[in-house]
Amino acid sequence: MSDDKKNNELPESGSSGGSEQQAGPGETSEAKSKRTNPANLPVPDELPVLPLHGFVFFPGMGFPMQISHPASMQLVDETILKDRLVAVITHRNLGEDEEEQKPDDEALPEVPSAPKGEHLYSVGVVGYIHKLVKSDDGVYQVLVSAVKKLRVKEFTAREPYLRARIEVIPMVEALDQEGEAMLLNLRNQFKKMAELGGAPNELAVTVASLTNPFYIAYLVISQVGLNLEEEQEILQIEDIKDLLRRAGRELNKKLETVEISHKIQKDIKDDMDKKQREFFLREQLKAIRKELGEDNENLDLQELRQRLASADLPEEPRKTAEKELDRLGRISPSSPEYTVSRTYLDWLLDLPWQKVTADNLDLERAQQVLDEDHYGLAEIKKRIIEFLAVRKLKQDMHGPILCFVGPPGVGKTSLGQSIARSMGRKFVRISLGGVRDEAEIRGHRRTYIGALPGRIIQSLRKAGACNPLFMLDEIDKLGMDFRGDPSSALLEVLDPEQNFSFSDHYLEIPFDLSKVMFITTANLLDTIPGPLRDRMEVIELSGYTEEEKLNIARRHLVPKQLEAHAISEDDLRLSDDTLSSIIRSYTREAGVRNLERKIGGVCRGVARKIVGGHSGLIEVKPEDLAVYLGPAQFFSESKARTWGPGLATGLAWTPVGGDLLFIETAKMKGKGGLNLTGKLGDVMKESASAALTYIRSHAQSLGVDEKIFAQNDLHVHVPEGAIPKDGPSAGVAMVVSLVSLLTGRPVRRDLAMTGEITLRGDVLPVGGIKEKVLAAVRADINEVIIPRINEKDLVELPPSAKEKLKVHLVNDINEALEAALEKEAQAGRPKAKAKS
Repeated sequence: MSDDKKNNELPESGSSGGSEQQAGPGETSEAKSKRTNPANLPVPDELPVLPLHGFVFFPGMGFPMQISHPASMQLVDETILKDRLVAVITHRNLGEDEEEQKPDDEALPEVPSAPKGEHLYSVGVVGYIHKLVKSDDGVYQVLVSAVKKLRVKEFTAREPYLRARIEVIPMVEALDQEGEAMLLNLRNQFKKMAELGGAPNELAVTVASLTNPFYIAYLVISQVGLNLEEEQEILQIEDIKDLLRRAGRELNKKLETVEISHKIQKDIKDDMDKKQREFFLREQLKAIRKELGEDNENLDLQELRQRLASADLPEEPRKTAEKELDRLGRISPSSPEYTVSRTYLDWLLDLPWQKVTADNLDLERAQQVLDEDHYGLAEIKKRIIEFLAVRKLKQDMHGPILCFVGPPGVGKTSLGQSIARSMGRKFVRISLGGVRDEAEIRGHRRTYIGALPGRIIQSLRKAGACNPLFMLDEIDKLGMDFRGDPSSALLEVLDPEQNFSFSDHYLEIPFDLSKVMFITTANLLDTIPGPLRDRMEVIELSGYTEEEKLNIARRHLVPKQLEAHAISEDDLRLSDDTLSSIIRSYTREAGVRNLERKIGGVCRGVARKIVGGHSGLIEVKPEDLAVYLGPAQFFSESKARTWGPGLATGLAWTPVGGDLLFIETAKMKGKGGLNLTGKLGDVMKESASAALTYIRSHAQSLGVDEKIFAQNDLHVHVPEGAIPKDGPSAGVAMVVSLVSLLTGRPVRRDLAMTGEITLRGDVLPVGGIKEKVLAAVRADINEVIIPRINEKDLVELPPSAKEKLKVHLVNDINEALEAALEKEAQAGRPKAKAKS
């Protein structure tokens, strides 16, 4: 018995097998013809049997074989010297157990009468051995072609190799019209299958050129992929029409499969886009890596599992991460869902769920840090020190929600940085100016493409701790549109009773924000929604006095600008008088931002001189400022105006601090009308009407001639008409201005006033007292009139402002008129303006 295998190194045989050989000496042409065409050789009644494993040999086919069994090798040696004809019969498939139990020797079949004589099929082929090659390892390589069909009658010998008595099964090639049609259909179908890639094109050419219908049928059958039993069954068919019919049926089955496969491939090719191509390439790459032993499909998952094992996560986030990790393992890396799931896991593992930085609760150090970074702001520093003291006593206290409200440039944001430094906490700043999308706070749901957590969660990840100091800048400038209301989303964030379970739409897991210290900043409280404002402790930062600005410039602004412009203290000196001149003549603001710019302008001018070749110290004096900063931009308006009856100085509040508001009145012949100009708001117009009504109803007691109202029109004007003005706090100034005009008694030049009036003459309290009083100090005003009820607001004034100002507290308008008007009427208007 031998093991028979296909050997690609041997030459392929044609349909009839064999190759031409030269005739020997004295060989006749008939003998040469028989030798060159094995199909013409006479077949003896008895032939040696060469068993064939796992393969059915069809007539007209030739194949190389490998023979290693000694009996089969002896068979070849003896046959090659004779007529070269052997009976090639296929071995039946046996069960695995039976094959394993029998040695190779015992696998040889017995004669049919023996009990073990059913191992070979009864029908095979007559094979002709064309060529024998003996390899170095002792294995025979032979080229055999099948020339005829045979049937085994009986096995005649077992030793030294199997022999059998056979009969040749005739293959009648004659076909009727039906047979010719079946043959034509078989050729056409096989050609179609070759065109679709189901068979080699060379075989299609061979099928078209063959004339023997048996050979055509057998060649087609060899390409349709039948199993051993089915091929043997076809080999045993003797009638040519039955053979063609069976071959056509099997070919049609194969053709249908090839057509469906071709259609699928065509559809896939037509519909495949970039992502699909990438998917197939990744799958192929994965298979290649697996074959090479470089399978790193699970490296991602292994890394994530290691991170999850080492991460300090609470129970709920850990369960969610484990569940998502299991889901990730079932997703193909080329799927878009894989990236979404991987990104979500990264966020879960990177967040500082339980990472806390230790607070530095040294009160003395905290006070030192705050004093180093900021001058003044005693009330705010006191509040921070109080918070640290309570924190030292109660470690689990919720973080406070502070709101710094004040004009630009007073140090709200930098104060938050100083607080974080004094406490040893991470500092995170989030600018809320112009934010209109609620998702900026709460994040996007993961169903959206490119979804991310909100700014709160993103900042926590950046901080790397769950108890940083959050600075929510410009909270008063939050917007609202069709995408939601961000201020409403902040209600949960800024509520110490709720933010321990803050829910972000992306994470969908509560995150504890109770350890975070939130500080918000705003220029105005009016634009902050009431529920949001109610959650915060408001601390107002008013503008600085000239003395405070001078100290801030000397301690912080000048060193900062010298360093920014690469100038040392040996190159430039700015005296206190110079800095005061910059503050008074070149800036008019509540903060110090513009002051810093002006100091920077001086530094740039000095830098230009140094680069131009100047050496030595440059001392900038007040009179030199015009060279660096141009002419003075501000001056005392009260001293520059033409003063006289009908002109009063009021105090106004603006988002950038307090300011002076001049009220001018004039009379002309008319019928008692009132004209108001200066782009006044409705409330301010109502204050002017109320002032006139009060004066007309109390004309006698005020010393006003009642005939004036019937014979004259009154005009009230507030200069700087391009700037909108509104509010009730100019009521007192309007009454004083009108009374001054109608009585001829001028208003004191060095006095300013604020307060709302009623028709009965009462003076009601107003807001922004600190900002208004500081504006009066900046304008060199010596005295101010404010409502008596606002006396409590004077506590917030800096000591320097209290020393410079005389404050008149009034209950009604008569007290205000007594303090504001000169005792005697002015004989005539001065003809020249007073010098500033």
